[in-house]
Amino acid sequence: MTAVVAHVDRPVRLLAGSERDMLRSTLDYHRATLLWKCEGLDDDQLRLRAVPASTLTLLDLMRHAAGAERHWFQRVLGRPLVEPVYEWLDGWYHPDDPAPARAVVDDFLLACDESRAITAMQPFDDELHDNDEFGPASFRFIAVHMIEEYARHCGHADLLRESIDGVVGE
Repeated sequence: MTAVVAHVDRPVRLLAGSERDMLRSTLDYHRATLLWKCEGLDDDQLRLRAVPASTLTLLDLMRHAAGAERHWFQRVLGRPLVEPVYEWLDGWYHPDDPAPARAVVDDFLLACDESRAITAMQPFDDELHDNDEFGPASFRFIAVHMIEEYARHCGHADLLRESIDGVVGE
């Protein structure tokens, strides 16, 4: 087996800086991430089309996104944390939580509204906010990170939706 992409060094993303520098840094990081996902695979492996079965659901993605909204825009920015409607386990949602789908969707929409209100007031300055995942980061980084979080998970949602009813697209 000969790897088409032998080794990828992903660049370190900026955690603070100007909008231009943050966007360039994040774009380069994700360009390298796409290559990194292909690292070590040969020609035949890169051509495989099958997506194996997953235990992940669209509802799980929505719970995850609501949790990320609250984590980054409330907890990390030092705002009061609004608790979700579903059961938490080890700091994240419990995969077997019986909350009705409508309640989870409404909670996601509420989390997004809460984040919009916070981001409308948050200055794009160089103040650093502590977080356990990356270390001190600016609000610019938090906003960019949430964009990448959604970009990743919307890709997951595309695959899940296609497996449910064949719907594909943006």
